[in-house]
Amino acid sequence: MEKNRQYRMIFDYHTHTTFSHGKGSIEDNVKAAVAAGLSGLAITDHGPGHLTYGVKRGNFPVMRKEIDRLREKYPQIELYLGVEANIVAAGAGKYLDVTEAELQYFDFLIGGYHYGIPHGYCIGNWLDAHGLATESHGKRLMVKNTDMTVKAIYENDLRILTHPGDKGRFDIGEIARACADTDTWMEISTWHDHLTMEEIKLCAREDVMFVVSSDAHSPNRVGSFAGGIQRALEAGLDVERIVNIEEC
Repeated sequence: MEKNRQYRMIFDYHTHTTFSHGKGSIEDNVKAAVAAGLSGLAITDHGPGHLTYGVKRGNFPVMRKEIDRLREKYPQIELYLGVEANIVAAGAGKYLDVTEAELQYFDFLIGGYHYGIPHGYCIGNWLDAHGLATESHGKRLMVKNTDMTVKAIYENDLRILTHPGDKGRFDIGEIARACADTDTWMEISTWHDHLTMEEIKLCAREDVMFVVSSDAHSPNRVGSFAGGIQRALEAGLDVERIVNIEEC
């Protein structure tokens, strides 16, 4: 943190529950957010296309009903239901693993790239990340990864692009330009290493806004932001470009 400066998180729009592979219920996360002094919280469990911990598609209406119930119980905080849709080259939707019909359940979408997703080059990316692919193959993957990510950004109304650059090679500059064009916030994660400090510097050249997220998989991490703001400050990013952080 900058010397003698204190910051606080206003809202946390990237949290997980037992509906995917989090450890707490939706209400557990809400209670933690209220205790942390947040004014807003989103439940954004993993998209249904993930082979091991995606939300079961039949649970979206259940989650919607629970969010609506908790809005009445906790009027002191703004609650939203979203989904961390998985970016894919082909699938149920427009480069995401949610369908057009499922959008009715969400207040907004966030999206990111993960392993464990069919039609997303995940085997190649995993091999490349572990030094088991040739350099030429890695370069081809970067083109493919960037292409599907940029298309997902332009074809969908994403509120947040989660942990850009994680789990594969990406042209972060091109992705930042797409986010700037579409008013998509780029996430500085406190759970993943991305955006890295160097990536923040690169993205900041574009007219893009950033958001710090906890990516909480347990209620005790809801509202965590220190690691993200620290990375942003070390990169020289103006805090006013982070939509959910303010100086106390």
